[in-house]
Amino acid sequence: MLCGRWRSSRRRPEEPPVPAQVAAPVALPSPPAPPDGGTKRPGLRALKKMGLTEDEDVRAMLRGSRFRKIRSRTWHKERLYRLQEDGLSVWFQRRIPRAPSQHIFFLQHIEAVREGHQSEGLRRFGGAFAPARCLTIAFRGRRKNLDLAAPTAEEAQRWVRGLAKLRARLDAMTQRERLDHWIHTYLHRADSDQDSKMSFKEIKSLLRMVNVDMNDMYAYRLFKECDHSNNERLEGTEIEEFLRRLLKRPELEEIFYKYSGEDHVLSAPELREFLEDQGEDGATLAHAQHLIQTYELNETAKQHELMTLDGFMMYLLSPNGAALDPAHMCVFQDMDQPLAHYFISSSHNTYLTDSQIGGPSSTEAYVRAFAQGCRCVELDCWEGPGGEPVIYHGHTLTSKILFRDVVQAVRDHAFTNHCGLEQQAAMARHLRTILGDMLVTQALDSQSPEELPSPEQLKGRVLVKGKKLPAVRSEDGRILSDREEEEEEEEEEEEAEAAEQRRLAKQISPELSALAVYCCATRLRNLRPAPTLPQPCQVSSLSERKAKKLIREAGNSFVRHNARQLTRVYPLGLRMNSANYSPQEMWNSGCQLVALNFQTPGYEMDLNAGRFLINGQCGYVLKPACLRQPDTTFDPECPGPPRTTLTIQVLTAQQLPKLNAEKPNSIVDPLVRVEIHGVPADCARKETNYVLNNGFNPRWGQTLQFQLRAPELVLVRFVVEDYDTTSPNDFVGQFTLPLNSLKQGYRHIHLLSKDGASLSPATLFVHIRIQCS
Repeated sequence: MLCGRWRSSRRRPEEPPVPAQVAAPVALPSPPAPPDGGTKRPGLRALKKMGLTEDEDVRAMLRGSRFRKIRSRTWHKERLYRLQEDGLSVWFQRRIPRAPSQHIFFLQHIEAVREGHQSEGLRRFGGAFAPARCLTIAFRGRRKNLDLAAPTAEEAQRWVRGLAKLRARLDAMTQRERLDHWIHTYLHRADSDQDSKMSFKEIKSLLRMVNVDMNDMYAYRLFKECDHSNNERLEGTEIEEFLRRLLKRPELEEIFYKYSGEDHVLSAPELREFLEDQGEDGATLAHAQHLIQTYELNETAKQHELMTLDGFMMYLLSPNGAALDPAHMCVFQDMDQPLAHYFISSSHNTYLTDSQIGGPSSTEAYVRAFAQGCRCVELDCWEGPGGEPVIYHGHTLTSKILFRDVVQAVRDHAFTNHCGLEQQAAMARHLRTILGDMLVTQALDSQSPEELPSPEQLKGRVLVKGKKLPAVRSEDGRILSDREEEEEEEEEEEEAEAAEQRRLAKQISPELSALAVYCCATRLRNLRPAPTLPQPCQVSSLSERKAKKLIREAGNSFVRHNARQLTRVYPLGLRMNSANYSPQEMWNSGCQLVALNFQTPGYEMDLNAGRFLINGQCGYVLKPACLRQPDTTFDPECPGPPRTTLTIQVLTAQQLPKLNAEKPNSIVDPLVRVEIHGVPADCARKETNYVLNNGFNPRWGQTLQFQLRAPELVLVRFVVEDYDTTSPNDFVGQFTLPLNSLKQGYRHIHLLSKDGASLSPATLFVHIRIQCS
């Protein structure tokens, strides 16, 4: 898991000039289904570019297969599935035909492909079909799994292998290759008579498909400039010339020519100068030469250590030219500090897939949470029939799942337990049996540790958080362990506390209590200094309301508490629709386990994904030093004066997704908003003007500036919306990342959908400058 530890320091470039002619870069929409709903035998042009035209598995997928779609014990319907010619999407049959875009799914939205009975649906309802014939396609976000049974085991394997190859090729494609693949896919769809020639009418259709409303006179002039045969048709090299003109990036050309001089190629020293102005760490001649060898496409130029405009564009569209520091994509932080020194990705009521009062519970929710980097999940355990504990949201209409089934899917746990002693013993037995040596059952070093172990020490292990039986009293009569805080948030009298301890001893199984080694649930009554230091293994659970009250009334004391002990925060019970609160306020005070409803997309989950995007997406992020020091004076409500200036110049966007694929004339009017999420004094949002009818290559050239008081806690969220004068703007795409992982200079921001899927090749092109006072 650990890929290395490295922290970058950045040089600050001078303020960039605003490009005089900022043409819109290309922003990517996901391709719609073909006009005929996918019934035409697909061609192989797009797949040739992926190098998979001769692959037998892919060719079988192009021909299509009739699977049994499995939804319940009795619902097993035959449906046709077929890979489309773009190699990026699959068309499927529906009982009732719908809009073309409702008959496809995209490979980039697939989370995993599992063989056999490896989903909850197939384990419950697929018994009539041999495991070798079955497969499950699991998607990102809230889309349900697709459980399928093929006619034969070989056909199932063809799809498993074929999807693996296509997804691997998709992941390996450069941004330039994705753009080329994307534009040729639309070109093929716009060629209505499939004669490999493009009339002006078909060119206009292409422009609408790629989200641009171009003036007819300008579009026709561009068309005629490429129509060298003068026959009102573009073909072969004429089409390629039209696409080159369409995809031209004047703003990149201007930057390139500024550094390349009259010969229009970048030498290694000239590229090094550009890197220095970018504020790149290690902007050496050797690094410049390495970039030329990596990204230059022309072999002759590469041999002479020169970079052409095409190579320069390849570099800026690569991960090295992205806003996210690539050095932060692996585990680069110190993982040997106590657990309390880390933010830990955490889920609330993980078993739910929808609302808190009537939605289904599923083991698949745990699988999805883990896929999103979650490291602390919750099991709400209740008495079940036949001596088996079940998990559901108690006293509601949510469905129930077996505790035993969930333990087989989880790696980290946070428990809310409503089972009797007998079934608690069954829970302990399942945990020990299923998890084996992965389960921590005793302290690693001593029976009474003075601080929590580190993520490195616990790598590959599972901790149980739960209630602990009252321990032997110390000489002063103090009870060494306490119970978890419940919804009731009022303090109780000492007599009531003693009574509660006696009641607790009757309700907690010794077998389950023994498993709460490092995460013993306890009530946080107040933050007044105790006669002795609190036990580091005590974990408090607070509702968002109680946490906000502590932040407001005891800011620094709460921060100091969280420097030593774990605190879990969960959503209010009133959020019955599984809405989320902003996690940023809790992180500002050092709370480690900020639990969210992972099933609900929105800006809150975008912030969570952005916080844990770095450090190898391992689910652990080291807190800033001001939140780790036991004697820290930091208070998020009083962070001090501004000490960092963030300046973002929003230049252009490229290939933004079309929001309504069924309406050819529906073109987005994009605007860009930059949001700062940090301590209250830093929170801000600023936006550009909107660009009318251009989602293909809009340009802004506008500068947004922010003053920051606690930059080490800041998350920067880039949002693109479709402006609407009469109703709320529509979401187009976003990307969120920590300020400390934001690279300076000219950068591309690769946009994501609401549920975190890539919208490639959709990008923003910006210039970033960070100045520290």
